[in-house]
Amino acid sequence: MPLYLDEDQAALQDSVRPFMAEQAPVAHLREFRDMDCKDGFSHDLWKRFGEMGFTGILVREEDGGLGMGHVEAGVVLEEIGRNLTPSPFLATAVAGVAALNEAGANLREKYLPGIVAGETVLGIAIDEGAKHRPERIAMKAERSGNGFKLSGKKQFVLQGGSADALIVAARTGGSAGETDGLTLFAVDKEASGLSLENARLVDSAMAAHVDFDGVEVTADAVVGEVDQGWAVLRKVLAATRVGSASEMIGVGSGAMGMTVDYLKQRKQFGRLIGEFQALQHRAAHLYGELEIARAAILKAQQLLDADSEEAELWVSIAKAKAGAASDLAVREGVQMHGGMGMTDEYDIGLYMKRDRALAEFMGDSNYHANRVAELSGY
Repeated sequence: MPLYLDEDQAALQDSVRPFMAEQAPVAHLREFRDMDCKDGFSHDLWKRFGEMGFTGILVREEDGGLGMGHVEAGVVLEEIGRNLTPSPFLATAVAGVAALNEAGANLREKYLPGIVAGETVLGIAIDEGAKHRPERIAMKAERSGNGFKLSGKKQFVLQGGSADALIVAARTGGSAGETDGLTLFAVDKEASGLSLENARLVDSAMAAHVDFDGVEVTADAVVGEVDQGWAVLRKVLAATRVGSASEMIGVGSGAMGMTVDYLKQRKQFGRLIGEFQALQHRAAHLYGELEIARAAILKAQQLLDADSEEAELWVSIAKAKAGAASDLAVREGVQMHGGMGMTDEYDIGLYMKRDRALAEFMGDSNYHANRVAELSGY
């Protein structure tokens, strides 16, 4: 598989890039941050995403979507990252759709049309601690009548407070640390016994801590098969991890572009600082690291779309490499901007904050480096 976009994917990029730059630039993020918006994103813009077809990229054609793949979703996510666009795209149109694609017709018909239209928002409730450790899920789902009763807590559910429903991973059997006995559920936000507390993340995005106090759901809420949820969850995790890597490479690329522009404008000792060889070498090194990460991400996306057995390994390679490259980009950006890089007036600090949030989301570089070692047999 060639590590570049094909003609159709490049055409999609040509459509997405100007749209994001014009409709949702960094100023858009500042606007919603400064108004202290409870959702942290624009519902009007989310509908525009639907009108442009972005929200239906991973939805199958028979369900009203475009039936495209992770490469195409990554094209959108990279531009979201480049512009720091606040959006539920990753949680809803990637993670949520990855789960619903494995669900029965009743759940697909209930939620997918709203997602495709840019009207429905989903939250993904997986983690229960401060760090991403899906294998440690302990939340209980006990049989009750013709359904289940959910009890436990979930942490840092992205867009959980504004979601119409949550995709919840809970344990119908086994114990924490085991992959058997997990089941996924689609839980309406208005379900009795469900409560949440909103939390604003470092990048001003909204997440929620969710408490399930005997939340009753019917058997129709099950996504996939009872006790076999790990198979579905693996697909959700792979899609979301490579999606977050795509957004991170957009963040890193946006930070580098801003920094290079600054090097071409800022003068010191009567010379443009971009003329100093030391800074040129640092910029060149950063460019190489970002391109290596971008290639790893594209490889992972292509393998996911091909349903390859190697996909899971490459997803972790991509997330680890994207994390390292994006971290380098924002740190170099702040340093090369000098003291001004630490002020809120300059956008480069906002890129660092988004990078920090994405670095932790779905596992940081260390987590995925360890997974690469395990999956490679080392």
